[in-house]
Amino acid sequence: MELDPYRSRSGTRVVRWFGLNRGQAPLKRQKGPMIDTLRHRLPHGIELSCRVSGSPGRPVMLFLHGFPQAAFAWDDLLAHFARPEHGGYRCVAPNLRGFADSSQPAEVSDYRAKHLVQDVLALIDAESTGAPLAALVAHDWGGAVAWNLANLHPQRLSRLVIVNSPHPGLFWRALRDNPAQQAASAYMNFLVRPDAESLLSQNRFQKLWSFAFSEVSPSDQAHWLHEELRQRHLDVWSQGLRGGLNYYRASPLRPATAEDPAAQGMELPPAMWRIEVPTLVLWGLRDRALLPCLLDGLHDHVSALEVRTHKQASHWIVHEQPLWVIAQVADFLQS
Repeated sequence: MELDPYRSRSGTRVVRWFGLNRGQAPLKRQKGPMIDTLRHRLPHGIELSCRVSGSPGRPVMLFLHGFPQAAFAWDDLLAHFARPEHGGYRCVAPNLRGFADSSQPAEVSDYRAKHLVQDVLALIDAESTGAPLAALVAHDWGGAVAWNLANLHPQRLSRLVIVNSPHPGLFWRALRDNPAQQAASAYMNFLVRPDAESLLSQNRFQKLWSFAFSEVSPSDQAHWLHEELRQRHLDVWSQGLRGGLNYYRASPLRPATAEDPAAQGMELPPAMWRIEVPTLVLWGLRDRALLPCLLDGLHDHVSALEVRTHKQASHWIVHEQPLWVIAQVADFLQS
């Protein structure tokens, strides 16, 4: 395996990885802690269904998924890090509000960042009994929640791991000024349409499959997007898409249109950019929606930052390269 360190135009030290290729064998699940399900009823009335592994009372690793997935996306990491020889963590992956069988508030305003952060803070209180998280690991929309939480409540976590999810300030800047990222994010303006849910659901979610996994080649689909995993997606989607789509509707971070100024019509105060938690960013460079330009300048806003990119992985790096992702997280936990 080969590591290729370089510095981006902004000066951030980045490590690109070339050793694990797209033909990596699927991760074999070893005997170890079981993955269970439970429901947390939070003090403010929201209920989050969770997938959990490891013993209560152990240091907690919390995993946040994105759209259009759910807590099951983290099963390989839950099973790994709950094992005694890999830290024996209490691993918790909630279905975020609006997803699967967690609470699904009806109003778009219920999906604003402050409410999502409130959910995660309450879940930390329920699982971590006063101690900060050992790590918060997050992908896609889960990453957006995690960046906000780390900015507002850095004392609640010891480490932050972000997987293909842009820093909100850098995303806002790119949506405002970068034509390539504006084009890559244009799909967001479809997802906020009132009829998006019905269109995506037609013909057993045919359009959603195409939208979500268009960057996955047929050979890669055979490699990791197997029938069992496809069914798990279908099971979640069949419980409704409105909650997940409301994340897009509640946020102005999308490209401007003639009818909606979106990112062009907002400002992010400098205080909202700063992250004082040790942070690892993992990034699949083949992500068609979130371009590598979103890493430029990140070191200016994160006090202790490490960025590791994978040349052959896409937005779905957690599934494409599970061993690589696990290895990077484990190394970061031990550093």
